[in-house]
Amino acid sequence: MKRSFYIALITFGILVSCSKEKEILNDLNSYTLAQQSEGFHFGDTLELPQSVTKVAKEIKISFGDKETSSLQIDPNFFSLGDNAVTFLITTSSGEVLSQDATINVFAAKPEVQIAYEIVKEYPHDTANFTQGFELEGGTVYESDGQHGLSQLIKYPLGSTQVIKSVHQPQDVFSEGATIVNDKIYQLTWQNKKGFIYNKSTLELLSEFPYPNVIGEGWGLTYDGKSLIVSDGTKSIYFLSIENPSSVERVISVAGNTQAYHQLNELEYHQGFIYANVWQNPIILKIDPKTGEVVGKFDFSDLAKKHTTGNDDVLNGIAFKGENMLITGKNWPTIYEVQFK
Repeated sequence: MKRSFYIALITFGILVSCSKEKEILNDLNSYTLAQQSEGFHFGDTLELPQSVTKVAKEIKISFGDKETSSLQIDPNFFSLGDNAVTFLITTSSGEVLSQDATINVFAAKPEVQIAYEIVKEYPHDTANFTQGFELEGGTVYESDGQHGLSQLIKYPLGSTQVIKSVHQPQDVFSEGATIVNDKIYQLTWQNKKGFIYNKSTLELLSEFPYPNVIGEGWGLTYDGKSLIVSDGTKSIYFLSIENPSSVERVISVAGNTQAYHQLNELEYHQGFIYANVWQNPIILKIDPKTGEVVGKFDFSDLAKKHTTGNDDVLNGIAFKGENMLITGKNWPTIYEVQFK
């Protein structure tokens, strides 16, 4: 009888313990799920349920190859957007409970709506499926996409007469391009490689493979130190100019209430990254140190004039002095925009 009684007590204890663990993890899961839409901001603290904190001897958060015991949303640990983390809870009895969760992090301040006015218009060839768009010394360098039609061209701003062009192989879908001193770097969409050309002659000098972490090539710009690449996600990659197959760092892009995915054509100007969002008539102004969206341009009125489907969308950013040049895929016009 005693043996059966002790076994029953042990079994009861195990059931109670398992039930308690399940309750703790359920409460933690409910808390993180409830916070996903509202999200957190850098500097916030995770206010975990009391049912969790009162039994926890130690709480750690694991994210990638990093781990922290701080419950503060630290920009050195979390990235903007969704962070897939694991909570590791050590109870007073020494048990370690784990719970996967998603922590959404948004920018601390709302992005500013940037006012503008159109000060000039220039012709743009409607045959150009604009993927990359650069201006230097009155000359436009444009990466023109689509399989079998992809090319890199240069022409004077104010004309559609091509000065020089170079065509890519039939299997290549050209993407973003940028000027780096006397060279032009150009991405491909799904060929996992980029091209390097002589800026003057458009002679192909070499190719480079993408780092494995980059799924596709979308946008490309240069900040004077690194190549900056988008791949259609919320991520922006900084690549070594000496070795474009090497990633120096990565940022994720988000505003005050949302993460921005499908980042496309990029331009760097005076300390900020400007980014088109695919199939969205907006341009984001991004802090390259944090990925926070500090400003936003709404070009809905212009897009309505030219966008009739899914492809002929706003996509093309360059700078002419302090003014921005914008265009779109198969648009007939390049607009010069002055900030108010």
